[in-house]
Amino acid sequence: QVQLVESGGGLVQPGGSLRLSCAPSGSIFSINTMGWYRQAPGKERELVATFTTSGSTVYADSVKGRFSISRDNAKNTVFLQMNSLKPEDTAVYYCNAVGGSSHYGFKVYWGQGTQVTVSS
Repeated sequence: QVQLVESGGGLVQPGGSLRLSCAPSGSIFSINTMGWYRQAPGKERELVATFTTSGSTVYADSVKGRFSISRDNAKNTVFLQMNSLKPEDTAVYYCNAVGGSSHYGFKVYWGQGTQVTVSS
């Protein structure tokens, strides 16, 4: 069973930076989208940033101008550079990917989550 493996979370002071990484543990057939979600205590999981099927990027309004998503296509790895972090960015961050096709079917993959805590 292929899983997404995240790394890079931790504790950082307000205004600081962190870089998250995500890579699959095995091969995923035809990745359509790949990106990051987050879930804060007592809140629903929300999109942070993602690559779409066309290769463009989508960001949540709350992180625009502060976060940047990038990828290494050769390794199917996606990164999230988080700058100017705020306490409200505190959450568990999850990597997400959708692989497959309309012919073979689609499958959604999630990572186990990595904790990001922004606090002084």
